Amino acid sequence: MLTGETGSGKSIVVDALGLLLGGRASAEMIRSGEDRARVSGRFDAPERSERALEAAGLETEEGELLLEREILSNGKSRVFVNNRPATVALLKELGAHLGDIHGQHDQQLLFDAAAQLSMLDSFAGVREERRALREVYLAWKQAAEEIATLESSDQEKLRLLDLWQFQRTEIEQSELQAGEDTELLAERKVQQNAGKLLETAGSAWEALYETPESAWSVLRAASKKLDELGRIDESMVAVRQALEPALIAVQDVAYSLRDYLGRVEANPARLEEIENRLAAIEKLKRKYGGSVEEILTFVEDVKRRILEVETAGERLEHLRHEQNLLAKKYEDGARALTAHRSAAAAKLSTRVEEELRPLAMERAVFRIALEPVAWSESGADKVRFLVSPNAGEAPKPLEKVASGGELSRVALAVKACLVGSKGAAALHLRTLVFDEIDTGIGGRAAEGVARRLKKLAAENQVICVTHLAQIACFADHHYRVGKFEKAGRTVAQLEELDATQSTEEIGRMLSGEILTPEAVRNAAELIRAARTSAGGTTIAAGNS
Repeated sequence: MLTGETGSGKSIVVDALGLLLGGRASAEMIRSGEDRARVSGRFDAPERSERALEAAGLETEEGELLLEREILSNGKSRVFVNNRPATVALLKELGAHLGDIHGQHDQQLLFDAAAQLSMLDSFAGVREERRALREVYLAWKQAAEEIATLESSDQEKLRLLDLWQFQRTEIEQSELQAGEDTELLAERKVQQNAGKLLETAGSAWEALYETPESAWSVLRAASKKLDELGRIDESMVAVRQALEPALIAVQDVAYSLRDYLGRVEANPARLEEIENRLAAIEKLKRKYGGSVEEILTFVEDVKRRILEVETAGERLEHLRHEQNLLAKKYEDGARALTAHRSAAAAKLSTRVEEELRPLAMERAVFRIALEPVAWSESGADKVRFLVSPNAGEAPKPLEKVASGGELSRVALAVKACLVGSKGAAALHLRTLVFDEIDTGIGGRAAEGVARRLKKLAAENQVICVTHLAQIACFADHHYRVGKFEKAGRTVAQLEELDATQSTEEIGRMLSGEILTPEAVRNAAELIRAARTSAGGTTIAAGNS
């Protein structure tokens, strides 16, 4: 039990625990003047958390988990599990196995139809059935959307089919080849300058090889002279050999020019043919793309569209058949899920009414109504929680008839039923936190809430924040939260109370700011009565 004055910092403890269970982090949580905040907690690790840890490459340390969360000033947060970096997603997954926090916000969730449905499904233990139905629904919805797309675009595509077929024929008949236009442009340039090329190449051929004054003739004559010198003076042999590469190079170039002259031919007919082909390609470029490659890509896309139109009928038939199968599968699954929900609704209604009796709502009626709705990921049911706090009144939606105190008690009753359900057993919730569950109640109803919390604490670790002495007196361990000033800063402190201190704290809760002897006696009597009714439980200081 956590008690203390309003604003003493009780919610800080709950918020810190919420962060360790994967709650939303905010830079506003950081103390002014600091650049980060850090929260850590050590938990007994349930067996069901091992799968999540293994998937993340982590393991427990002697059956314990050390969870740490660091919030930075930029709003980002860092997570550590057993001193190793982890993700918030893993923290949330582990948090589902470690604890559950119930506060005033959760009471408002009782008004939400989707939350009510989730609560019923948790009690029914149909999480796997709901997941399977969701997959079927999404597949059915995807098929329906694809059918609608095909049907809406079918008429337009039929109108375009003739155009696409013309475009395909026009491009295919042109027999375009990749890079063809580049080659044609180069050949056209040669044909346009054939006369000049022949004249220039011929002059070069003559200068290198053909005439008596050619470079080859001069080099050849010089070579012969060097041969003569070499026969007389061997030192000139090396000079002669140095000239040989030049002779070979001149001869190779001359032969290349000769071959080139044999290839180049002024051919007006070929030039006209090239001009016509380039004009045809240019025409296709203006219509289908800026290059031959783009035109070829365009025609491939056209072929794909034509194929889609030609096979659209088959695709539609296949999709409709698939959609019908999925619809039948969804109907069967939704019908089975509705049956499970109906049975669970009757049981949960009875259980909640039983839980409400010791909460000073003996004559309250609680019902869960199921109504058929359009298909959705969660099935074909809408759930409404109905309550009648007073005898003789027909059950109505919670938000229309429940007061704040009644809503708190209904929330606790539902929570108690869910904790004991097979859906909750799958989560194995070990730590249950109730943040001011006593809002709007007092007297006998508060005592009923305390007894219900005590019952839950027999099998779960329960942490409760309260302002009511009637609830605090049932605690096994009592902590007081207070604020004090240290070095000019306000600091919240959590202090475990022994039996005497607990009695005085409960007396303060009864009397107010001034603790009177009568309040202490009343507190002692409340604690004695609570211990007697709870089977002799005592407060043990230092055993947290």
